[in-house]
Amino acid sequence: MGAVKTKRMPRAVREQQMLDAAVRIFGQRGYMAASMDEIAELAGVSKPLVYLYLNSKEDLFTACIRREAAALTAAVRAGVRQGLPADRQLWDGLRAFFAHTAEHPDGWSVLHLQARTHGEPFAAEVAAMRAEIVAFVTRLVAVVARAAHRDPDLPEHEVAGLAEALVGAAESLAAWANATPAVTARQAATTLMNFAWSGLGNLMQGHVWTPPPDQT
Repeated sequence: MGAVKTKRMPRAVREQQMLDAAVRIFGQRGYMAASMDEIAELAGVSKPLVYLYLNSKEDLFTACIRREAAALTAAVRAGVRQGLPADRQLWDGLRAFFAHTAEHPDGWSVLHLQARTHGEPFAAEVAAMRAEIVAFVTRLVAVVARAAHRDPDLPEHEVAGLAEALVGAAESLAAWANATPAVTARQAATTLMNFAWSGLGNLMQGHVWTPPPDQT
């Protein structure tokens, strides 16, 4: 009897299977500990085929970062409904962010932990994604700031620091939520809105905290 022939799988589908396996291994074991043998076995392919499609471990990791970053930013953008007040847009964006990171914990580990700690090329990929999200949050905060200060020309850089802090808090909270049982995306988003937006509301109304004088 001859060998049983199997149907050839389209390259794009096979490649996604490899990326799925790689994200899982990289996310759970870390970049250094992950092996191409493990990734190939989990994907159900030979290691030479992984190298044929994705060249090297470094290129495979970069492809994982790019795919997961694109998926996260797409999820956040899709979750935001244009035309709503800024706080509602931020709420929708945060819920989408926390829902996606909860549903894809290995992908979030790749972006938040692994990519940032294994060299500039990987960190730069994540920085580009983060810059896009920060710019989005900056625009939302700027809308509120301009309305509160009755200054339609208030530059975005005046509120960019607030956006950076908010995104940083979201990243840390997502890592905590993924490690804490029973924390939902809605709960995480509510926590951050109560922490950040309430403070932003006071700030926009001129109720600011000021540091004490320097002690000499």
